[in-house]
Amino acid sequence: MAASKPVEAAMVAAAGPGSGNGVGGSSATSGPGTGGLPRWQLALAVGAPLLLGAGALYLWSRQRRRRETGARGDSGGLKRNSERKTPEGRASPAPVSGHPDGPGAHLEMNSLDRAQAAKNKGNKYFKAGKYEQAIQCYTEAISLCPTEKNVDLSTFYQNRAAAFEQLQKWKEVAQDCTKAVELNPKYVKALFRRAKAHEKLDNKKECLEDVTAVCILEGFQNQQSMLLADKVLKLLGKEKAKEKYKNREPLMPSPQFIKSYFSSFTDDIISQPMLKGEKSDEDKDKEGEALEVKENSGYLKAKQYMEEENYDKIISECSKEIDAQGKYMAEALLLRATFYLLIGNANAAKPDLDKVISLQEANVKLRANALIKRGSMYMQQQQPLLSTQDFNMAADIDPQNADVYHHRGQLKILLDQVEEAVADFDECIRLRPESALAQAQKCFALYRQAYTGNNSSQIQAAMKGFEEVIKKFPKCAEGYALYAQALTDQQQFGKADEMYDKCINLEPDNATTYVHKGLLQLQWKQDLDKGLELISKAIETDNKCDFAYETMGTIEVQRGNMEKAIDMFNKAINLAKSEMEMAHLYSLCDAAHAQTEVAKKYGLKPPTL
Repeated sequence: MAASKPVEAAMVAAAGPGSGNGVGGSSATSGPGTGGLPRWQLALAVGAPLLLGAGALYLWSRQRRRRETGARGDSGGLKRNSERKTPEGRASPAPVSGHPDGPGAHLEMNSLDRAQAAKNKGNKYFKAGKYEQAIQCYTEAISLCPTEKNVDLSTFYQNRAAAFEQLQKWKEVAQDCTKAVELNPKYVKALFRRAKAHEKLDNKKECLEDVTAVCILEGFQNQQSMLLADKVLKLLGKEKAKEKYKNREPLMPSPQFIKSYFSSFTDDIISQPMLKGEKSDEDKDKEGEALEVKENSGYLKAKQYMEEENYDKIISECSKEIDAQGKYMAEALLLRATFYLLIGNANAAKPDLDKVISLQEANVKLRANALIKRGSMYMQQQQPLLSTQDFNMAADIDPQNADVYHHRGQLKILLDQVEEAVADFDECIRLRPESALAQAQKCFALYRQAYTGNNSSQIQAAMKGFEEVIKKFPKCAEGYALYAQALTDQQQFGKADEMYDKCINLEPDNATTYVHKGLLQLQWKQDLDKGLELISKAIETDNKCDFAYETMGTIEVQRGNMEKAIDMFNKAINLAKSEMEMAHLYSLCDAAHAQTEVAKKYGLKPPTL
């Protein structure tokens, strides 16, 4: 399926079978139907079923129309979304508790009136930019206000915090907002201002908890608070991933993952059957080959281990060939680099790739393959210019190599350069007409272009193209999977389900297919039990499928099962093959943690499935 054919080794976590984020898979923020919503929102905006396979986030409830942004009329004096409550300082004095004519009533009203007058004076100073004087007035209002008038008192603290904010006294802002929230626990304005103060004080955890509470109270409708949450989650994720990734133990992916990866290459010497094109004497019989593997070459021994699916021994055998500067040193460097990438060790892979690329005497297909993999690694590291340079160099030195155009086409899709992607897929198909994978991905590129452009005639043409591909290549699981994603976009759920079934029949050990089919059940029938059953089947099929754990965690968040969700995210984190993917997973996990803390502190829980 789409997610099972990674763009390249370096992107296995972000685009490979384990994550479900390959061509036609989900991306962090984009894809047909996403509306640009950040993926962290999956862990907060519960009640929003998702279909990651189509690159889409589907909301069950309609988004409320945002009102026009207006000027704040309160002591804050700032432009903001009008969905926030009426400005601080505008509250009328609350009625006195008890009998209006009871003892002390007149005195209490006078105290509150005097407090309101001090606040109003402070507002005038604030609007005039005289923040120190405003603070003095708000302090006077606080001292005059009866202690039982929680709402008014919280407003005065909030106004003083706004003045401290203008002076960039962030510690004082946080302290006053805390007082306001203690008096009024669901005070959105105070919570958000405290979140901003915590951001300035580099208290990311506290900032996240406050902005999470704000997002829930506002029903995820305020762009300002959503953006702050997204920002803080990304920063936390990057910090934690950097430390975790540095100290992580390398983990070999599942055999299915590795085989699926290598199947995306056709002109890759190191992934061919043992000794094809490597024999010094083409007339050697099998016994001669076996003898050479056993006695003379670490690289050929590594190739034998590949055929036996004994992948853990490949790097060490390649190292023997390299240390001995043996006959197959270039091949050993490339094979070792490939497995370094597969286990998520890009730092170790790059020197090997660099060396192969610089070996002018090496087989041109080895050098081109190294360029493809290094270019893909650069793309995963968000260096598209370096990535493009490597792919272009590969095309220059080996223009008849179909793999170059196939993988560059996938790169172009990631860069939203669909026309160039289609041209590359066409060239791949010209060189290898039997390439079912390239033809299926070309159809998906054309579909994506038509879908984003809302061109109904082109959408129909792309759907017809899918039909032709699966008819011509009935054993291409990728064709059925990509077609299923397009069908889901078109809300042809029954037919999409049939396509996933055909994909499973062809590749019963492909875990990501079960995940996508499970997500389809949520979108189509809102069948949570069936969806979870299929995702559990994915984990049973491949217990190293981080995409399955991530998806399960996201669904558990939506069910309100935070403890289980956090456990699933942590399992996915331990399986992540890149620092970037690990950072994303930490963001989801931190969002769930924050929601747990908010529930404890304020009793705030979003609606659940």
